[in-house]
Amino acid sequence: MEKAKEMKIRPYARLLTMLGEQLIKNERIALIELIKNSYDADATWVKVTFSNFKDNYWLTKDSEIIIEDNGHGMDIDVIEKHLLNPATPEKKRRKDVKNTTVKGRVIQGEKGIGRFAFMKLGRKIEITTRKKGQNLEHVVDFDFRKFDDEFLTENGKNKELFIDDITVDVRGQSPRVITEMPMLLGAKKVQRDSHGTQIKISGLKGSWSEQKVKNINHDLARLETIFDSSNLVKKEDLFEVYIYKGSEPQRYHEQYLEKLQSLLTDRAVIRIEDGVYDEKKGEYKFTLNGVPKVLSLHSPDVTALRVFKDRFGVGGKELEQRKTECGSFRFGFFVFDLTPQAPAKYQMDSEEKDIVRDHRIYLYRDGIRVYPYGEPDDDWLKIDMYRGTISAGHFLSNDQVVGFVNITQESNPKLKDKTSREGLIDEGNATDDFIVLLQTILAYVRQKPYAQYREQLKEKNAQDIFKSEQIQQDIEDLKEVVDDNRKALNLIAKVEKEYRAERKYLVQRAETTEELAGVGLSVETASHDIMAIMSKAMASIDALIVEGLGTASLDREELQKELQSLRGMLSFVEAQLKDIRLLFKSSKQRRRAIKVKEILDKVERIYRRLLKKEGIDLSVNETGSPLIAKTTDAVLLQLLLNLFDNAVYWLQQTAQKQKKIEISLDGHQGKLIFSDNGPGVSKDDAPYIFEPFYSGKGEEGRGLGLYIARQLLERNDYSIELGDRKADMILRGANFVVSFVAKENPNE
Repeated sequence: MEKAKEMKIRPYARLLTMLGEQLIKNERIALIELIKNSYDADATWVKVTFSNFKDNYWLTKDSEIIIEDNGHGMDIDVIEKHLLNPATPEKKRRKDVKNTTVKGRVIQGEKGIGRFAFMKLGRKIEITTRKKGQNLEHVVDFDFRKFDDEFLTENGKNKELFIDDITVDVRGQSPRVITEMPMLLGAKKVQRDSHGTQIKISGLKGSWSEQKVKNINHDLARLETIFDSSNLVKKEDLFEVYIYKGSEPQRYHEQYLEKLQSLLTDRAVIRIEDGVYDEKKGEYKFTLNGVPKVLSLHSPDVTALRVFKDRFGVGGKELEQRKTECGSFRFGFFVFDLTPQAPAKYQMDSEEKDIVRDHRIYLYRDGIRVYPYGEPDDDWLKIDMYRGTISAGHFLSNDQVVGFVNITQESNPKLKDKTSREGLIDEGNATDDFIVLLQTILAYVRQKPYAQYREQLKEKNAQDIFKSEQIQQDIEDLKEVVDDNRKALNLIAKVEKEYRAERKYLVQRAETTEELAGVGLSVETASHDIMAIMSKAMASIDALIVEGLGTASLDREELQKELQSLRGMLSFVEAQLKDIRLLFKSSKQRRRAIKVKEILDKVERIYRRLLKKEGIDLSVNETGSPLIAKTTDAVLLQLLLNLFDNAVYWLQQTAQKQKKIEISLDGHQGKLIFSDNGPGVSKDDAPYIFEPFYSGKGEEGRGLGLYIARQLLERNDYSIELGDRKADMILRGANFVVSFVAKENPNE
């Protein structure tokens, strides 16, 4: 047997190409990585100079990119043990012990490969560095021009090149570059420190343009937070980035950021500020347009949202077994109305809209941006995906929200950067929890405050004008003004006749549409039961065919039992269909005096199985004489089906053990009170629950049930309101008061 031999892993030199070029996506990310190194070195400024470029940043043979800072610099020991050793664990070790820089900054790098970002930019790199208190500066010369892009050839000849075959020149010299001297940074005169680092990159790769540099300018301007908010991580000291072309500073972003700050302050219709997700308490805290708000993960406003349920189960049941794992974080969002219907104070011109659309939701770790989150083409929260696959109306569009999320190494250790510096690692529960929590708060903003804002924009007096026949009154007034003008009177008479015909047609269309929509909503629960019973009946028939009729002998007694069971199933289906048939227009009769209890019993039969399944106790209390409504079966059916549907839905969202629905029928007062002990209707939702298409059920709600119920009742001069008086509240949840006492018509 051959003796085992120990062998060393010996990487090829082309690993440098993989580290520098293939893991770093583009020049922008490469520059950001090098600037982050300056941040970790406690620099207060970084200067990036594009030297010897032609107009529009065309390259010449002498073009260079120079990155200079006043950080702590490196001595020969650091150069040898860390700079020249890829994947050095030094920063990782310091992170693991929660170490920070001298100035208190949390270290950004940890993998020890970001320094090779210069490989993305050019083939010759000269690093000049001087550590504070040192009399020498050191020059490290990486000259890879004699190798091809993959380190497979040297001076044009094929050669097996390993990393330890690649050498660099390091020399010490009297300070020539890193010396104390006056210099300009933007518009400021400063004294250059006697410590820091300069990276000079030549033999540049790729192509450059003014637009590309502008984009990098914007990126660098967003390296630290662009949001002026008290809940951002406080900066321990100044850290500024300056871009130069030759000796000229480039100030592309200064006015741009001033305009953005103004838009965030003055044009956002919804401002979510001072936001904190508290993992221990399982709640969001924030101010909504300046008003403090607390939103628990167990709130029905949260548990009703589909994105939340898909991750954490109905009612957030998974969170009963575990807490979220991403850690606490801070956030802020600014929502804009880009539609032409926006009120004047929120309207923006095309340039302002472009500024808003140029931003998304940024992620910052310890005050430094995590790329590419926040880019216009990056849908890291999958909002555009959900708008396309679920419903566009249930999510804010990406281009109307500008915001930030702040995480820290200390509070969010499980949220880790990818080696490619392109976002977070999808590992375990932490990243998925984090993204769903952000999707949830954004879905809440769309379903609640933004939906309420849109409701407030509607023309509130249009219905009043219609009901009071204001236009007809205006026509009568116009007749009096022109009573001596026969031609005008004839024209008015013609307009009046056409208006009445059009009004009648539109009223009929609206009523038919509402009735059909109500039928569709109302039969949904009944259809579930019918389909369930029909499936059982079909299974019984199939069993009879295979096991009974398919055999030589047939047990008549067993067959009789099966047929009786089948008849019972079909009888149930018949009863259900008879009840819901009353909803259809073809079966509707004239109004008649109906005992409400009789219709209530029909609806209770439809919901009996579901109530039992959900453990919901139903009680009905009658007071005095029977409650009578002069209407049709269909109106009462749709009313009660919608009330039951809402109550069952919200009781499903709660974790309480005793779930109740209680209905009071008062014949003396002509009143029905429908009550449950669910979460109830919030004060914010109360003004809007009877408006069309406004729903508190998240993505599952249509926002039509209560609206249609009210419309049908009002046609009979009846009413439905949310109970807000103590006398009208039976249980602590939602209480709806239906009055079957006809309203007096003021026009009669």
